[in-house]
Amino acid sequence: MKKILICLFALFIAVPVYAIDGTQLLKQIDRNLNPESYELYRKLINIEPDGRKKEYVLFTVKKGRDKVAALFLSPASEKGRSTLRLGDNMWLYIPNVGKPVRITSLQSVVGGIFNNSDIMQLDYADEYDVEKIEEQGNEYLLHLKAKTKTVAYDRLKLWADKNRKIPTKIECLTEAGMLIKTLYFKEVKDFGGGTVRPSVIETDSPLYKGYKSVIIVANIKQKDFKDEIFTLTFMPNMESLRK
Repeated sequence: MKKILICLFALFIAVPVYAIDGTQLLKQIDRNLNPESYELYRKLINIEPDGRKKEYVLFTVKKGRDKVAALFLSPASEKGRSTLRLGDNMWLYIPNVGKPVRITSLQSVVGGIFNNSDIMQLDYADEYDVEKIEEQGNEYLLHLKAKTKTVAYDRLKLWADKNRKIPTKIECLTEAGMLIKTLYFKEVKDFGGGTVRPSVIETDSPLYKGYKSVIIVANIKQKDFKDEIFTLTFMPNMESLRK
């Protein structure tokens, strides 16, 4: 009898969901997290084991499926730097250097645990296929597999609130299933314009014991942009978008 109860409990906490279209659910999670095209302000905080912090403020714009650009507003040492992502290709512009340099998704322009792919995040549905969905109480658990080898993480386990259909936690894994980092989505906030989403994303990693990084979203607004903004030649002019 005890074994039967244990089996029934296991089925209750992790029931595969067959009736739901995984791709459509993931697309809905993407849209609830961010409009397709938007501008936002956010603060990124890197916290070291001894409690020391380094903070960055970024202004970010995104258009469609594969265009993301960001401008550093602070600290003073980083002000004027900008980043650009077009699909799998990424660049960093440093005013003193004078021309954009290529960067990779696994590098980090801010140090800490968030890499460039995290900072210039595209829609999950554009980078991942849904292999399986499970039902765990008030959440869905989506098992995601990268569509190509260029994606930063081979696999993701994404927990999403059933009602709001927004992420609550994401585990980033290697192809062999080793945990690289965990993202925690907290403090759901109404940003207006129909965007109700977590305003805080925290991350930790077994590879960086004692370290933590946090993103705080201060404002997000649906907005469309011209394609010319997402070009190498426009990178020095990102500040003009804020006027």
